[in-house]
Amino acid sequence: MLKAAFFFLKAIWVFFNFKLSYGRIFTFEMHHRFSEPVRNWSNSIGKPLHWPVKDSFEYYAVLAQRDRLFRGRKLSGVNATLSFSDGNSTLKINSLGYLHYTTVQLGTPGVKFMVALDTGSDLFWVPCECTKCAPTEGTAYASDFELSIYDPTGSLTSKKVTCSSSFCAQRNQCLGTFSNCPYMVSYMSAQTSTSGVLVEDVLHLTTEDGHPESVEAYVTFGCGQVQSGSFLDIAAPNGLFGLGMEKIAVPSILSQEGLTDGSFSMCFGNDGTGRISFGDKGSPDQKETPFNVNPSHPTYNVTVTQIQVGTTLIDGGFTALFDSGTSFTYLVDPTYSNIALNVQDSRRPPDSRLPFEYCYDMSPRANSSLIPSMSLTMKGGSHFPVYDPVFVIPTQSKVVYCLAVVKSAEVNIIGQHFMTGYRVVFNRERFVLGWKKFDCYDIEETNSSEEESHPVSAPPAIAAGIHNYSIPGPTKDIKTNNNSHTSIVLPSLLSIFGLISIFPLLL
Repeated sequence: MLKAAFFFLKAIWVFFNFKLSYGRIFTFEMHHRFSEPVRNWSNSIGKPLHWPVKDSFEYYAVLAQRDRLFRGRKLSGVNATLSFSDGNSTLKINSLGYLHYTTVQLGTPGVKFMVALDTGSDLFWVPCECTKCAPTEGTAYASDFELSIYDPTGSLTSKKVTCSSSFCAQRNQCLGTFSNCPYMVSYMSAQTSTSGVLVEDVLHLTTEDGHPESVEAYVTFGCGQVQSGSFLDIAAPNGLFGLGMEKIAVPSILSQEGLTDGSFSMCFGNDGTGRISFGDKGSPDQKETPFNVNPSHPTYNVTVTQIQVGTTLIDGGFTALFDSGTSFTYLVDPTYSNIALNVQDSRRPPDSRLPFEYCYDMSPRANSSLIPSMSLTMKGGSHFPVYDPVFVIPTQSKVVYCLAVVKSAEVNIIGQHFMTGYRVVFNRERFVLGWKKFDCYDIEETNSSEEESHPVSAPPAIAAGIHNYSIPGPTKDIKTNNNSHTSIVLPSLLSIFGLISIFPLLL
């Protein structure tokens, strides 16, 4: 930890009359910024400084402020990227609602939580002071994963967030200015919700460079006292990590505190593994499109101008949420109905077990090249080829494939399945979405300097608590004007190899 003391260096050139094989020797005198020699020096050059009384409140406040400024320069000034202290890997876990998970460490001493990652919501929350939370033992998932409960009294660095805080959005429910700030996030998925109070504590991070350094970031998050619906058994039983654009989201806090740049990236591998990196602005050769920012509730919303399916061009002209927390892509009509115009295979009758409407039988003699390609054209002209536009289901007699698109009544969502094979950059400073074809097992020096990249091969750092469970994931949370949150319930295909089970999916 940096000490709240800064020194002025007075260099003195000392030359010794005897010969040394090491050449000249330099020595330095070090003076505290508020020391008497520095005071005399500033007076002598006609630039007297303000000197707070030693050991006064002002004295330590000034030093602390300088410490914070220095820390900010040290991290973001060198374009540092940050990851969680247990590693930068993410993993889709099918037994927990197909969400992307990683391990984070909170408090002093640090306690680990396996949280679901969601760019479609803002609040980071963990189970805490539980009245009604998902069980941490005695269930199938509890035997596979290490789960925790956050205890504010057990952390030396925990602080309550009062109703006077700028993070407190529900002041109308406060008992007083200095009472704990309540929160509640509601979802439409089978009465799924979380509620509790806001707290502040240390989130343990590390720099991603040749010399990793621990970083303690104070973040505001939800002490989730009461969970309901899917949070009690099948989705995010140990917390949800919101990555949205609101100021309470962790990426916003890290940027505001000067710990990293206002951008982050997520990589989505074909095998279900991935990476997350805070402060990453991508690389100069990535494709980009601007966000459509709604000041009242900013989200990662983009404009799709055209979709190409095979050789057929479909005029788009629609906006969509680019949401890494949603498994599949959801489109409203007429775009949804037009995407199957150029599929040559025989369409299967509707199957209530499948969330997909456009499913086709592939002849055993057919070749996979008959599966139509798909590409999105974004505002600005950049193309987003979809490397995995279908979901393949082998059966005993033939191969069935479905376009990985689901009909939506209101909201267009570009989901994580379409992002497979890409590193996606959510640049909140320039308000652009970036993407580049990428192998998540590679490391590329693409810090916020956006300089030329130099890839080298290395496996992603595996976050503790996450085992090698298999593939795909979700989470979509849409904030309404009254500071509550609602979500759209969309079903998900959970089983890939013949055994098909449909599961309510929290978006």
